[in-house]
Amino acid sequence: MTDRELPEQYLDGYAEILAEVSATGRRLTRDEIASRRALGEQAAEAGHGLRALVSAHLAAARTAWPGTPRSADGALAAVQQVIDAFAEGYERAQLLAVRQEEAARREFIDDLLYGRSDLGRLAERAERFGLRLSHAHAVAVAQGPVTYDEGAPVPRQVERALISRFGDRNVLLTTKGGRLLCVAPGHQDEVLAYFAKQAHASTDGGRVAIGRPQPGPGGVVQSYEEALNALELAERLDLDDPVLRAADLLVYPVLTRDRQAMADLVVDSLGPLTTARGGAQPLLDTLTAYFDSGCVAAEAARRLTLSVRALTYRLERIRKLTGANPADPAHRYMLQTAVIGARLLDWPAKDL
Repeated sequence: MTDRELPEQYLDGYAEILAEVSATGRRLTRDEIASRRALGEQAAEAGHGLRALVSAHLAAARTAWPGTPRSADGALAAVQQVIDAFAEGYERAQLLAVRQEEAARREFIDDLLYGRSDLGRLAERAERFGLRLSHAHAVAVAQGPVTYDEGAPVPRQVERALISRFGDRNVLLTTKGGRLLCVAPGHQDEVLAYFAKQAHASTDGGRVAIGRPQPGPGGVVQSYEEALNALELAERLDLDDPVLRAADLLVYPVLTRDRQAMADLVVDSLGPLTTARGGAQPLLDTLTAYFDSGCVAAEAARRLTLSVRALTYRLERIRKLTGANPADPAHRYMLQTAVIGARLLDWPAKDL
């Protein structure tokens, strides 16, 4: 049904109200206003446009316009009251529909990211939001200095940038736990890369992690968890990269899969550093800078704001305490693995 074919039910009683008000000069009663609101809600639920509905009311007012000049003011007041009440009901229904849609979308996102729904049913619901879960998907998660809600300016800014660049590509942009999320088909890596760029800029230098593409309805959950784990690893290891890819960090979950074995390696290899003056942390920081700089003493010294001579002294002190030489390739792998383990396990701040 087009707007030009609006059913008469939305104008029911309108001409009678207009005629009586123009004759008596009274205002609309509460029941009459309530009836107009109800008709406005019904029209909104039926999907009619408000512009056409207002036009129909004005056309009906012209048809039923009183013949005496002195009643025109009362008639105009009645038209105003009727349209105001009708529009109020219409807007109320629209707002309710929006809230219901938002609630359904939020419920779907929660089920999608936590895998709490039947996968077949989840796949059916996903099509409503532009996702085809039979394909592989990847998830990017952006974390900024503050938390973000879905209606906040930052998510909207990022969404506008994505739509402007790629249009509708079956991409879902949302928020979860105060972070920005982008779910995209696994083969469209350019979408997630652009999201990462925009999110990093819009969150004032926030960090973004991208999970690996994973197949099937449960793939979104897996990719999402990988992205979250990448953010956690970046925080523990104090990584500087603004964009992290889970595929590049797979070595770390492998290293910590046997936590007790890693804890033993840390204690056995680095435990003697606790006997140094000032504790183990300064020497552990020295090893971290040394390995992160590719075992180049000058670069490590610059990162630590030390002289090369002071750095060399620290490395020699580490060799004497641990019996392992950081500059010796035969010892380097063990020490570097132990340093990574210490950072992952928060040693020496926590006892192992």
